[in-house]
Amino acid sequence: MTATKTVKAPAKARAKKADAAGAHRLRIKVRAYEHGVLDASVKQIIDTANRYNAKIVGPVPLPIDIKKYTVNRAAFIDKDSREQFEMRIHKRMIDILNPAPKVIEALTNIDLPSGVSIDVKMM
Repeated sequence: MTATKTVKAPAKARAKKADAAGAHRLRIKVRAYEHGVLDASVKQIIDTANRYNAKIVGPVPLPIDIKKYTVNRAAFIDKDSREQFEMRIHKRMIDILNPAPKVIEALTNIDLPSGVSIDVKMM
């Protein structure tokens, strides 16, 4: 006689299956060069979602992308004299769980300042 043993999946795997079964998620990634403008934009997005009682996860700060450039100061003789510049790209991520159509419509009509880029994905 052989006994069969049932093994339960870990809690994370069960949560992923439940999430994949019926729950939808709106993932918003916001990027900007200035962190003050970025934080104001994120606050505006969260206030808009809260107005329609949407469940929000975040904002989650993502790592800053730093692009560094080194440029010669002089054109000809002074090769050792250089300047260094950097661009910092600040990022935040917001998840809206089970968004209603009114929330999506309100977020598409939101007016954000220039210099802020948004990527929206439905998961």
